[in-house]
Amino acid sequence: MSNNEIPKDYDHTKEEELQDLWQDKKTYRFIGDGTRPTYIIDTPPPYPTGKLHMGHVLNWVYMDIIARYKRMNNYDVLFPQGWDCHGLPTEVKVEEIHNIKKNDVSREKFREYCIDLTHENIEKMRLQMRKMGYSQDWDHEYITMLPENKMRTQLSFLKLYDQDMIYQDIHPINWCPRCETAIAFAEVEYSDNVTKLNYVNFPATDGNGHVTIATTRPELLCACVAVVVHPDDERYMNLHGKTLTLPLYEREVKIITDESVDPEYGTGAVMICTFGDKTDVEWVTKYNLDVINAISEKGDMLDVSGKYAGMTIKECRSEIIEDLKQAGYLIKQEEVDQNVGLCWRCKTPIEIMTKKQWFVAANKMTQDIIDQAKQMRWVPQHMYQRLENWANSMDWDWCISRQRIFATPIPVWYCKDHHHVVLPSEEQLPVDPTIDKPDHVCAECGCDEFIAEEDVLDTWMDSSITPLTIADWPNPGWEKIYPATLRPQGHDIIRTWAFYTILRCYALTDVKPFDEIVINGMVFGEDGHKMSKSLGNVIAPEEVIDEYGADALRLWSANSTPGSDVPFGWKDIKHAYKFLRKFWNAFRFINMNLDGEIPDHLTGDNIIDKWILSKLNRLNRTVTDAFEEYDFAKAEQAIYDFVWHDFCDEYIEAVKYRLYEDLPSTPDAKYTLKHTIETVLKLMAPITPFFADTVNSYLGNESEQLHIGGWPEIQEELISNDVELIGNYAIDIIDELRRYKSSHGIALNQPLSIVNIYTDDVEKVEATIDDIKNTNRVENISVSSGKPDLNEKVISVEPVMSIIGPEFKQNAKKIIDYIANTDPSEIQKQLESDGRVVVVDDVAFTDEHITKESELVSKTGEVVDILKTPNMNVLLEVQK
Repeated sequence: MSNNEIPKDYDHTKEEELQDLWQDKKTYRFIGDGTRPTYIIDTPPPYPTGKLHMGHVLNWVYMDIIARYKRMNNYDVLFPQGWDCHGLPTEVKVEEIHNIKKNDVSREKFREYCIDLTHENIEKMRLQMRKMGYSQDWDHEYITMLPENKMRTQLSFLKLYDQDMIYQDIHPINWCPRCETAIAFAEVEYSDNVTKLNYVNFPATDGNGHVTIATTRPELLCACVAVVVHPDDERYMNLHGKTLTLPLYEREVKIITDESVDPEYGTGAVMICTFGDKTDVEWVTKYNLDVINAISEKGDMLDVSGKYAGMTIKECRSEIIEDLKQAGYLIKQEEVDQNVGLCWRCKTPIEIMTKKQWFVAANKMTQDIIDQAKQMRWVPQHMYQRLENWANSMDWDWCISRQRIFATPIPVWYCKDHHHVVLPSEEQLPVDPTIDKPDHVCAECGCDEFIAEEDVLDTWMDSSITPLTIADWPNPGWEKIYPATLRPQGHDIIRTWAFYTILRCYALTDVKPFDEIVINGMVFGEDGHKMSKSLGNVIAPEEVIDEYGADALRLWSANSTPGSDVPFGWKDIKHAYKFLRKFWNAFRFINMNLDGEIPDHLTGDNIIDKWILSKLNRLNRTVTDAFEEYDFAKAEQAIYDFVWHDFCDEYIEAVKYRLYEDLPSTPDAKYTLKHTIETVLKLMAPITPFFADTVNSYLGNESEQLHIGGWPEIQEELISNDVELIGNYAIDIIDELRRYKSSHGIALNQPLSIVNIYTDDVEKVEATIDDIKNTNRVENISVSSGKPDLNEKVISVEPVMSIIGPEFKQNAKKIIDYIANTDPSEIQKQLESDGRVVVVDDVAFTDEHITKESELVSKTGEVVDILKTPNMNVLLEVQK
């Protein structure tokens, strides 16, 4: 193809056309016929928000690089795409869009709003993913809100219930007043805060003194059920077993002792209230204390709080502090740092409430989860410790019931007579207990009337069986696809998605859910903070794609290390785009010279050809090893360095003369250029598929050959340290002569008269002498050992007025006139023989009084320049 038909610049706006082509041809389909080894990616199902963010970009680029690399190595890759539809994010957005709360409309209407929004958002994100060049097999897409996936989640519920791994109990749980639902501990985020520590006097009931309590939550005074102190705290020894009277409420509470109390914090006396934090729960359980509910599900104060009933928590806190002051109970306040638990979706402070909920018995499986996780390959390895630490720190089982609407229903009814739990048969699944009825009577009592369970399942109950979902469990043949090979995910959901998946899948199958887990970090803005709308540092992926294309954004993503957070920088995007354009320009030049017969291998012994092929195969080895280790940054940097420097700046420049003339070595140069660019395109294809495919097609190659089974073999026999050393000599000399021409304003195609090369490795330099000579158009060239035989010839001498004037005063003019009228070489001779030049009897000057301009003269008397190469310590004697 002539270069007239190839755009002058790389046109990234054509990327979408390629994605359409790949989709139409089903290039990335999973065959599953067993003819090739399988590679299964347990793709994260994102919430359908309607917009990809940079975190999505980073995570999916990692996955896509792996999927493409494995396909090119003849794996049958299953790279599915799922959508985790249910849960709070969608419900909160629906409430915001329609300006309603979940109970303002019927369950059916609210669910309809959620489904419509989800379908709309999924379609938007599908298009955005295709724009990024992700190579999912869309025939294996799954959507958790569809019946077949609800069935799968509910079936897993039934099986775990039969194993006594799921149970119902009244237990303290984390509660979000904004979302009005229980949430699991793994869904609680913590934020640093500064609040007031309030010192409140609790009078002794017997009238003998008081105890001062330090609390950050005075609004829970009405829910105080005891005061606890350390048994060895001498301040309270005389109060053990006695009672105190609650300020404002006049109710008695007992003083108990516990060694977990920190005597150094506050006053050493702690109010146990139901519930301020997890420690309160532990003490209430340990000492069988009463439970007083003070806060409603919506976050308002209940009647037990007295005059504060109906107030928000914040309002109550303000009012009760004022009342404690007025009554003389509040003696002081001081600021204290606080770590506040927040709902991970709406960021509302969570409360601990006692509710009847459904739980997965996670603590039963702590050791199983750790054992299975240890058998997996973690990248980076240290991320495994996060999972083990979380598994060992779980005090409560996993609360899986949610008081929401848009989710997989809990498949449970209760018989009307005795409230026995009634489960559907497996054949009846999926069910919605608020609509459907059981297909059998209560097995316990025969009752045929039922009360529906209205709570729904935590959305992690859908997404924590994704390895089974993509294997089409429990349908026949699922074992061929399970376990997955790879789980890619962010480090922020190790304690949720990774933990829950290992728990559930192992409980259901006795097999770990995946073999490897690759962790990506978070994306930070250019201001150094995690990208967030509130900070105004969010960059939308489409902003980058529109201006620079998806491959530039993919290059930015790949230039990072798994597990590490990644800063976004426009300079990195521009650098990536500049790299693609440089490679494009090199390709256009090469294509222009690929006419005529091109051999399919080297036929000659040109060292420069062998040099670049050795480096090419070394690059292949580096990139292959890096991809196997998921070290994408190492692979990308190696490609950058090779293409930018070794190939474009060095090799192409060194072989141009062979392309312009019909030399015996010209066909080898053409072969080497074509083979190198085709090989590099294959190495780049997992990272920059659009660019690689575009150039590959212009070179006359089939698109599918690049993507399926196209990974280049490493030709180990072509890797040679000796060849690279000889080539490095040549490249070093060629570069130095090019720099010389440039600095002296000499055109690159203008000849140099003579270049004499001095080196300790004469034979190595002579092996490439023709390339050195012809690349820089040198008329006469020689190579020898030793050093050049040179003389310094002074061609001008100038007086240093700032020294001569003050020192010689009235005699200064004599010196200046002498210098102006005397041959510079004569002045130099006198300085060399006597160290000074006598002008008149008492007037003489030395080197410090003058500046000299000199030139080097060769043994033949010609003026020359001496150069030293930067890397190989070669001297060059150059005569223009």
